[in-house]
Formats: sequence, structure tokens, C-alpha cells
Amino acid sequence: MSPPTIPNITPTISVTIEQSVSLLLTSIALEELALVHIMNAEAEKLQFVVGTLGITPEVVPTISDILAVNNSVRRTLQDVIKKEMLLQFKLENVISIIPSASTSLSDEYD
Repeated sequence: MSPPTIPNITPTISVTIEQSVSLLLTSIALEELALVHIMNAEAEKLQFVVGTLGITPEVVPTISDILAVNNSVRRTLQDVIKKEMLLQFKLENVISIIPSASTSLSDEYD
């Protein structure tokens, strides 16, 4: 019995710089949207525990419960801030690869 053979698959992908920039900017926007959903969930968590969400908890939370939830929210928001910083770096890198586009736009308005 001979060993299996794997066919040589070399896909050709053709993407222009404009398409690449568009895809990168879209990915940044989608990550930002995901972070907004996380922040909203954390806000609702706080509203629920302090009783301002409009839903009455079955058990009245103690101060230690509220502080524990607050600590959890703080840690999550710190992670969101870290991700925001990474997205800022990503955006700056994307902007740096399109100097010709910004030059051609400024030429049109001169």
C-alpha cells in the first residue's frame, strides 16, 4: 500500500490595495461594534444589580455583591480598553499603507 498523496493546491487570490484597505477598515469597525455590545452588557449588569434596569432581582444584593459585580465590570472594561488600544494601532497601520490615496485626494482639492 502506498502513502496517500496530497494534491498541490495553490489558490490564487487577487486583491487590490484599495480592497485590502476596505477589508481592514471593515474588520476594525466590526471589532468596535463587538466592543460596544460588551460595554452595553456590562452596563446592564450594573443596572440590574443596583435595581435600575427595570427588572427586580429575586434577592436583594448585598454591598459585597455589588462590589463584586463592580470589580467584574471594571476588569472587563480594562480588557475592552486594551482592545481599543490595539484597534487604534491597527487603524494607524492601515492609514499608513494608503499614502497615495491621501496624496491624490489632496491634489484634487488644490
